[in-house]
Amino acid sequence: MPINSFDHYPLSWKPDKEKLTKPYYLSLTQDLEQRIQSGELLEGTKLPPQRELADYLDLNYTTITRVYNMAKKKGLVYGIVGRGTFVAPHASGDITIAERVISSDVIELSFVSGFSEYSAPVADALRRVVKKSYLKQLLDYSYIRGHPHHLSAGHRWLSQMGIRTDPDHMSIFTGAENALTVALTSFFRAGDTIAVDEYTYSNFIELCHMLSLHLLPIAGDNQGMKPDALAKACKTQNIQGIYLMPGGANPTNIFISPARRKRLAQIITSHHLTLIEDDLYGWLEGATGHPTPPLFEYLPSRAFYICGTTKNLCPGLRIAFSAYTDDLKETVLHGLSNMNIKTSSLDAEVITELILSGDAYPLVHHKIELAKEACALFDSIFPGVQEGVLSYFRWLPIPGHKKYDIVEQELYQRGVHVYHSGRFQVAPEAKQNYLRISLCSAGNIKKLRKGLLIIKEYISGD
Repeated sequence: MPINSFDHYPLSWKPDKEKLTKPYYLSLTQDLEQRIQSGELLEGTKLPPQRELADYLDLNYTTITRVYNMAKKKGLVYGIVGRGTFVAPHASGDITIAERVISSDVIELSFVSGFSEYSAPVADALRRVVKKSYLKQLLDYSYIRGHPHHLSAGHRWLSQMGIRTDPDHMSIFTGAENALTVALTSFFRAGDTIAVDEYTYSNFIELCHMLSLHLLPIAGDNQGMKPDALAKACKTQNIQGIYLMPGGANPTNIFISPARRKRLAQIITSHHLTLIEDDLYGWLEGATGHPTPPLFEYLPSRAFYICGTTKNLCPGLRIAFSAYTDDLKETVLHGLSNMNIKTSSLDAEVITELILSGDAYPLVHHKIELAKEACALFDSIFPGVQEGVLSYFRWLPIPGHKKYDIVEQELYQRGVHVYHSGRFQVAPEAKQNYLRISLCSAGNIKKLRKGLLIIKEYISGD
């Protein structure tokens, strides 16, 4: 044992030696987690160097190394070479985005519902489905990947997104979130590292925390993740996968150019990464008739593509189509079988009815027109902020450095429910704060205008 010389040393984390029990690494990990969860150790707090903590506790250095590694796997801390170990963003709270019951006086600008109030064509399709002669066949356990005609409809839908595949390399999932869950549990193991944008989908962050997967933020610009930054990270870090939203990233709205997609694909291939491509909003660009080929198209192997229908057709029918390269087929089916058994054939039938009858296309067109109107309103109130981008939300820079939950609460008290960039932040430090403002959930354009004006007044007076 080393000679203890740190009894009165000002360590940021100072476990009570008298309360530690064997095995010490577990006791220390639990102590660290409790202090982070309680708010005693705040986000960004630098933890003591491992040797200093080992000396203070009269423990072996390897024990402290094991504690820090376990904390990293739990998403509690992160390390920067040459600088130390720090408490991770979101380690003390749940950043999951989910619909919540809000006061009738509060305008909903947080949850991206996809103009769910416009559902008449979906209701019509549902009425036609319940009259079909084969309705009973949709209520059993058959066809784990999806009924053949459901996969055929999905194949048609994906082809319009620029995906060249066949129904034999497709499956139907209970929404994009379900597809992400199956992909993460099937392709990766606890402790694996996945490269992501500096800001990414908050539920993906939480899901990776739950599965003890480490997220590595890669620097980007207004065209998305930088290929050189990804290549450098692949050389210095042990990265197994990458998660990208090239067709309109949530929350930043960044669209990855065709040239950059090709370069990223080359790096992904050369370093044998597994790609999860979440194309939830690519259909907005695809509606122009000239969709940019997804990253999936440039990868010969280890690629998994997700196309949800909740934002463009119906949020209540949890259906997502996926395509995958041949080498992932058995792994995907194993995960799908064990996590889902199967997706609801009844839900899939309604989506299929919309696609094959042609009713899906005017429905999508109408939602695009609603999005254009909402975007134009936003641009008139906040000129120059992502102007001209067609999206269901906007990424608005705001002044100040208040914590995300404080900003959200202050705006809620003023009558607007909105999400702060802190929910989406993977990078340890943020030079600029933002609001992700949903343009499709207020209920009508009048409420949207009122909510946007409240936000403008808030940030102008901050």
